[in-house]
Amino acid sequence: MDAENTIGGGTIMDSTIKNARSHESTKARDATVAVLTELLGPPETWHVAARLWDGTCLGPSASRATVVLPHPWSLRSLLWPPTEINAGETYIFGDVDVEGDIEGIFGMLDDLASLEWRRPAVFVRLARGLLALPAPPSGRDPSRGAVTSGALHSRARDRAAVRYHYDVSNNFYAKWLDPKMQYSCGYFRSPDDALDVAQEAKVDYICRKLRLSEGDRLLDIGCGWGGLLEHAAVNYGVSGLGITLSEPQAEHANERLRKAGVADRARVEVSDYRDATGTFDKIVSVGMVEHVGEKMLRPYFAQAFRLLEPGGVFLNHGITTTWEGRGPLRRGSFLGRYVFPDGELQPVSIVLGAAEAEGFEVRDVESLREHYARTLRHWVSNIEAAHDAVVAETDEVTYRIWRLYMAGSAHGFHAGGLNVFQSLLHRPCGGPAPLPPTREDWYA
Repeated sequence: MDAENTIGGGTIMDSTIKNARSHESTKARDATVAVLTELLGPPETWHVAARLWDGTCLGPSASRATVVLPHPWSLRSLLWPPTEINAGETYIFGDVDVEGDIEGIFGMLDDLASLEWRRPAVFVRLARGLLALPAPPSGRDPSRGAVTSGALHSRARDRAAVRYHYDVSNNFYAKWLDPKMQYSCGYFRSPDDALDVAQEAKVDYICRKLRLSEGDRLLDIGCGWGGLLEHAAVNYGVSGLGITLSEPQAEHANERLRKAGVADRARVEVSDYRDATGTFDKIVSVGMVEHVGEKMLRPYFAQAFRLLEPGGVFLNHGITTTWEGRGPLRRGSFLGRYVFPDGELQPVSIVLGAAEAEGFEVRDVESLREHYARTLRHWVSNIEAAHDAVVAETDEVTYRIWRLYMAGSAHGFHAGGLNVFQSLLHRPCGGPAPLPPTREDWYA
């Protein structure tokens, strides 16, 4: 090449391309800053910080979280179209990242959700700014996410939905759960309790609420990996049956019971709750009612009523929401597609109303909302610490899905849109309930 066509060892064309790219990057940076300021106000007032692809930093320097926009198109990818699923996919597929405390971004997302997007003037102004940014390349995997078919809450569809969530792999869950593999909120007697201490306290608290005693026949509906059933059999001498729709969970649970030396009187079966048979003195269900669906709540409680001896009690532990109609598991939500297909959260009044309609007497209701926020923060910390092992077991997208979902759930419990209740339900026996007159024995 002629000398006059080279500059510093590169071609004039190379230099021109670099200059053009630099100019485009600067334009995209300025447009990104303008849109963010339009959306969130002056950077110093933001809940979180932001770092752009060219090193530009915005927002408070001591922020608990930093949203990383690694490409000129990242903000457009995140906010256009302005839907929850699109925003979640932008994170899980790597067009944005979050450093620091990921729960901290949900205050910013609440601010965005409160914007009057439907007002034509606001929508047009923001759309114009976002569409001025470069278009993101198409790279999202359309095969990710749950694909459900058949009648909603039919046995086959419920089985597929549960297995989508719980059959990621036992090893995956073991990376960030406690040794008992408890996938529900712990019970923190002190905010400083370790996760395993809080989970041990939770299963024992449930056993005391049920007033378990030696020889009781206990049914655990949606028993997970068997930690509660093991505790009840070992420490309270019950004969127990656990049911789950996940074969890997059942295998793990039965091995747990075998190692604990109680397999002769406690076992786990792969079964739908609608197919359970027998009679039991006590029934427990932890984290199951969220999968049942509003239309199936009465059949769910009716089945528990049939299985329970008169005078027996049923402890139902489940997540509820005050965001009726717009909660995290609504149709078309990110969690509905990528985490809990066909899951449904209801206000506690609807859940208890269904139980009463099927004949149960509500004896006690306790909120453990703050306990679940703490539990989720432990899980987020654990999965972040185990990032490499989790990715090796699954992949980066799965890691990001669970990190995002658990941090968002922690924010929901912290803010109060989500709650979790333990409800003690009694099957009437034609007279006074065979229960102590106070709760004192729970706390002994």
